[in-house]
Amino acid sequence: MSSRPVFLRLALVFALAASVGGCAALEQLTALQSVNFALNSTTGTQISGIPLSSLQNYNDLSAVQLLQLGSAITRGELPLEFTLLVDATNPQSNATAARLVNFDWTLFLDGSETVSGSYNDETLLPIGQTVGIPLDIRLDLVQFFGNNLPDLVEVALAVADLGGSGKEVRLQATPSINTALGPIRYPGAITILKADVGG
Repeated sequence: MSSRPVFLRLALVFALAASVGGCAALEQLTALQSVNFALNSTTGTQISGIPLSSLQNYNDLSAVQLLQLGSAITRGELPLEFTLLVDATNPQSNATAARLVNFDWTLFLDGSETVSGSYNDETLLPIGQTVGIPLDIRLDLVQFFGNNLPDLVEVALAVADLGGSGKEVRLQATPSINTALGPIRYPGAITILKADVGG
C-alpha cells in the first residue's frame, strides 16, 4: 500500500493547523518525533502457565513441569505470555510534553515476525522523563518455532532474559499522539531493538 495518502493527510493537517492557529498540535507532533523508545525488560514470563523466574535452562524443569509442557506440545501448542516494558523518553531539550494515545506494534524474535497488538492507554510523556509502556504479549511458540520442546524452552528463557541462547527482540511500532486537532498517527513505523537477550 502506498504511503502517499498518509503524507497527503498529514500535509493537510499541517496546513489546517497553521490556518487555525494550531501551533500546539504541531509542537506535540514534533515532540513525538523526538521521543526515544527503547526495550527495557520483560516480567511475568510464563510458558504454558509455568513461571520462568526460577529457571535458567531446560534442565531446571521438574518432571511435573516437563509432563505439563509435553502435554501442551501434544496438543500442538505452547503458549508464551509476558509483559514487555518499553521505555519512552521525552528529552529535556523538547519544548513540550507529548501525549501518546495509541501504540501499534509487531513483535519479531530472532528475525521472525510473530504477533501484533495495540496499546491504547493514553499516556503523558513529560519533558525530560522516561515513562514505561507495558505491552501484554501472548504467542504460541509452536506456531512460529516448531515443536522441539528444548528449543522452545530456550526461546522462552531468552525472551525473559533468564538464560537460553542469545536472541534478538525487535518491535516495529507506529505511535499516535493526541493534538489540538485530534489524534495524529506517526507517518512511519519505528524499529525498537534489543539484541542478544538471554545467553
